Amino acid sequence: MSSPPTTTSLTRRNQNYIDQNNHLPEVPSAKEMEKNGVQLGEMNMILLKKIEELTLYVIELKKRTLFLKNEWRACKKYKSLTKRKRK
Repeated sequence: MSSPPTTTSLTRRNQNYIDQNNHLPEVPSAKEMEKNGVQLGEMNMILLKKIEELTLYVIELKKRTLFLKNEWRACKKYKSLTKRKRK
């Protein structure tokens, strides 16, 4: 069983889709909605899915930010330690 795609790959695919189609994948375009109307139950499910994707993406970004902060602090501490040793 393969693992689900990462939010980074989803974001990249979403960006490519948006660039080509001018709307989110799985979400009807404005023209389609004007022509066919909007099924509220179906649209709510689509929007809930998009909210979940965004939530997962925000969680991933927070994890990356924390990791980078920790790396930066470690580099800063290492730099100050090596600076002291030189004196």
